[in-house]
Amino acid sequence: MTSLSFDVKPASELLAAARPSWLDRWGAFAAGLTFADLPAPVVERAKLVLLDCIGVIAAGMQEPECRALAGRMAETGGAGDCPAIGAGRGFAAGPAAFLNGVAGTMLELDEGNQYARGHPGIHVLPAILAAAPRQTSSGADLLTALALGYEIGSRIGIAAKLLVTTHPHGTWGTAGAALGVAHLNRADAAAMIETLNIASTLGLATSRRTMLEGGTVRNAYAGVSNQLGLTAWDLAASGFVGETDGVGSVFGGVIATDFRPELMVEELGERWEIARNYFKRHAACRYTHGALDALGDIVARAGGRIAPADVAAIEVDTYVWAAQLNGPEPKNMLAAKFSLPFALATFLANGAATPDAFRDGAREDAATRDLARRVTVREDRDLTARLPGLRPARVRLTLADGRSFAAEALTNKGDTEDPYSPDEVRAKFADLAAPVWGAAHAAAIADCVESIDRAADLSTLTRLLSAPAVAGGSA
Repeated sequence: MTSLSFDVKPASELLAAARPSWLDRWGAFAAGLTFADLPAPVVERAKLVLLDCIGVIAAGMQEPECRALAGRMAETGGAGDCPAIGAGRGFAAGPAAFLNGVAGTMLELDEGNQYARGHPGIHVLPAILAAAPRQTSSGADLLTALALGYEIGSRIGIAAKLLVTTHPHGTWGTAGAALGVAHLNRADAAAMIETLNIASTLGLATSRRTMLEGGTVRNAYAGVSNQLGLTAWDLAASGFVGETDGVGSVFGGVIATDFRPELMVEELGERWEIARNYFKRHAACRYTHGALDALGDIVARAGGRIAPADVAAIEVDTYVWAAQLNGPEPKNMLAAKFSLPFALATFLANGAATPDAFRDGAREDAATRDLARRVTVREDRDLTARLPGLRPARVRLTLADGRSFAAEALTNKGDTEDPYSPDEVRAKFADLAAPVWGAAHAAAIADCVESIDRAADLSTLTRLLSAPAVAGGSA
């Protein structure tokens, strides 16, 4: 065979490749999965992921950009019966999935999976919430689709190494959304495979710089993934086809490298990624959380409060991805959430890394900004070597009077190794949802989610999520 320039393989060689065995196994697994196949801990964790996502979407929908976007889309796209959660508006499935995905990432509080190195839940739930009512799905159907979509997205994230310039939002999440929607539509094994091959080539080529610069277009990536997940199923159901191994092509050479297909089926059906997820309480990039947790320990030992003006310097040694976040002068809320110096400074100034601690008022505080400039961030390659199981950080704080404090965190609070309790996750939901709808309505949503596996349909959940935000909602 004649070789071609630039390492280009001829079509005769490319087209001779057979469909990989892992894909056949996944098609059969996805088509055959039932609610009864989910272990009890997986069901309980899926309900917590559902509740957590609803809370972060509702709170994020109150941000000015989301309110404006929902208003514009209502004018251009018309109404529908799928709720934009927290907006009090109904849309067609695609726009609703898009808006809910956008809102769910606005506050940087959505759950994630450390092994997948991304946020599977917010890439799946908006799509299946939009698709489920059309299929008269039960609550058990919804949880099964959530667990399945979460699994395939996470597995791709685990099996591939995204380019270091790529942001994980909007990439493998499209496959997760699509497979969850396909399951709600009771797709057979062949349709599952086709949907996955189509969805894998519809994801975005995202830029990591957006999060560092504060490019809020980044918050749209998860929304696009959810909308494209619905589109992928529509294409497959209409007879469109993908390539033989779309996942291997895209995540083995287009936006990622070193795709390891064996990891797609390792302990498949036994180890569930949704059951080893993490939840977040700090409203900032997860890479800041280890240092924030360590700083919290220092503050507790120092008596409960340290004023920024009393701090001479903060030094942080941590792993590579956290060390990248060393910019001390964030220009907006999103950039502030991806600035380790600012996150630590605002934590001291405000007592916690809450959503308000990253808004313009807090970001423009002179004492906070001055302290951020006195934070030094370094990579320790020994700490980088402990990824992904651990997310370590060492923090040393020196006061102006010469006293010094040090603390270390090996992992983030909320991770699999140090999880928040179910009650703590529910408390987070109440903190986010009560200001949107009022405490009574938020509690009704939590009760509905707690028993969702026994719901014959999703009419009650849909009705609750369709309610508009109310003034003085925390009352």
